[in-house]
Amino acid sequence: MQTAEIDEIYRKVPLDKIPWNIETPPEVLVKLVKSGQVRPCRAIDLGCGAGNYAVWLAGHGFEVTGVDSSPAAIQIARGKAAEKGMRCTFIVADLLGDLHALERTFDFAYDYELLHHLMPEERAIYIRNVQRLTSPHATYLSVCFSVDDSQFGGQGKTRKTPVGTILYFSSEDEIRDLVSPYFDIRSLKTIDVAAKFGGIHKAICMLGERM
Repeated sequence: MQTAEIDEIYRKVPLDKIPWNIETPPEVLVKLVKSGQVRPCRAIDLGCGAGNYAVWLAGHGFEVTGVDSSPAAIQIARGKAAEKGMRCTFIVADLLGDLHALERTFDFAYDYELLHHLMPEERAIYIRNVQRLTSPHATYLSVCFSVDDSQFGGQGKTRKTPVGTILYFSSEDEIRDLVSPYFDIRSLKTIDVAAKFGGIHKAICMLGERM
């Protein structure tokens, strides 16, 4: 994960210019909550960025902890929660590290457009951390860009974005192989996700249950 580069983006680029910073919660997350598939519980937002979705969940009765490796992002997230009068916990931590600051487990974990920032050699460490942070039978939602996506050149699994980040575009089989040793996969499919500045991303959406 390009921690230093992403932190610099949060420090120097206005939020409205950061392509992944979208205030409106994603449709897939809203549907899970509004349908009752995921009810208010202890939730963890992995790679929470500016805290948009953590704050939204807190407003729907969730006890939310947001984690990000960018100190600048966490500072923004804390300010956003305070501004909206929402009680959230935000922690600076390396999601590929030991996560010693997180001493509890969670009933709902999600990473939205985080996994494509992790290269294949980093993902096994990450998914074991997700398992460790979740309670038995916890729900886990993950959404990341598909190799079938036409954005950022539209070819190859590793692509460079206009803001300079390097992303890895996955296949459904790769996500299944990564997640299935730790979570029972309820659904895994490719969906359309609106890009912030126009266009559509093809993304792999995985919903699983902690074994």
